[in-house]
Amino acid sequence: MMVEKRDYYEVLEVERTATIEVIKKSYRKIAVKNHPDRNPDDEEAIARFKEASEAYDVLSNQEKRARYDRYGHAGLGAGAGGGGEQFHDIQDIFDAFGDLFGGGGRRRSGRSRGPARGDHLQTTLTLDLLEAANGCQKSISVKRNKLCETCDGSGAKPGTKPETCEYCGGAGQ
Repeated sequence: MMVEKRDYYEVLEVERTATIEVIKKSYRKIAVKNHPDRNPDDEEAIARFKEASEAYDVLSNQEKRARYDRYGHAGLGAGAGGGGEQFHDIQDIFDAFGDLFGGGGRRRSGRSRGPARGDHLQTTLTLDLLEAANGCQKSISVKRNKLCETCDGSGAKPGTKPETCEYCGGAGQ
């Protein structure tokens, strides 16, 4: 027996004319209320959380929303969100909330959550319209710091060992 999907606007309790800000605000309210961490033994709350996440995935994306408005769930193709973002584990949920609340993009490496190598480097490069349209090659120079000869980059005084921060566990955040 196939279960009929509810209208995404109804799921998020918003009008069809709602702005992305209204949709986002409503999603946050519903997601926080039904989050699995707050309701670990309530399968209905978890189902509402997943349903709201699926609805937000579609209605927050201009292209998906246009297809949904025109064709309904059928316009999204096979699957829950029309091939959109799905949650496979708890980290996917945290990544989505990070994006939602300004936490930045997803990181999928096994390394620490500190900044990626080179994140702090910035430069300004000027291209004219023809270069931008046709493509070009430019050389840039980047100033970088040298490795400290005293501590060899560890930050510790000679003859001592660096200590891991008890607060962040060495993640730098």
